[in-house]
Amino acid sequence: MALIETEELNRFDHAFAGNRLLATITGEDRRLLQAKAEIVDLPLGDTILERGRQVESSLFPFTQTVVSMMVEVDGRSIEVASVGDEGAVGGIISCGHAPAYTLATVLVAGPALRVPMTALEAAKSRSDFIANLFCRYSDYLLAQVMQSAACNVFHSIQARTARWLLTAQDRAGDRVELTQEALAGLLGAQRTTVNAAVRSLQDQGLVEIRRGAIHILDRAGLKAIACDCYGLLAKHFAGVIGSGGTGGE
Repeated sequence: MALIETEELNRFDHAFAGNRLLATITGEDRRLLQAKAEIVDLPLGDTILERGRQVESSLFPFTQTVVSMMVEVDGRSIEVASVGDEGAVGGIISCGHAPAYTLATVLVAGPALRVPMTALEAAKSRSDFIANLFCRYSDYLLAQVMQSAACNVFHSIQARTARWLLTAQDRAGDRVELTQEALAGLLGAQRTTVNAAVRSLQDQGLVEIRRGAIHILDRAGLKAIACDCYGLLAKHFAGVIGSGGTGGE
């Protein structure tokens, strides 16, 4: 029994160290969140949030886990935000029980810390630090959504593709296990258009297309092509949360 409890505590340590938002929470504030939390493994394609359904818990991805937040319009969908080891999904902006607006699915499988909304709201009410932290993170998440909206209108598909791949690399590493068809859906573009953009990046030696995956070869080259949205969001994360957000060197 003691061994099982020790292993569980070690997993919690890994979760709090592996998520950049949780890593800022220590001491009694951490105990407030951890008391009702559990660590779950999120399978690829799992639905985390569904439009119109109540948000029952918040998920804090860690290690390589990535969740994509999508909005559906007229039978088509586009990614408006993504969350990896820098943040959380579910009930962050709404600050309590409320129906979800986006569809959130697991883009890269992996672990996450799950905290019931009741426990999260109780922790906010008892800790000024936690309440302030989540207010600041909700500002960053909203900024990501607004920046995505502007980016989708004004920037070329190649710049958007490079930006998306850089963000994916920040969270999941050099190998992005994703088909070009799936990437087209995330970018809200035609598959042929995205295929051409990815092939152009490959021709420049920046990426290598493999079966069901894109392998990033030249990060500096991708950054030179990516739109300014990538760096702007990294700077904003550092400003509202602290260093260590997405968009590192």
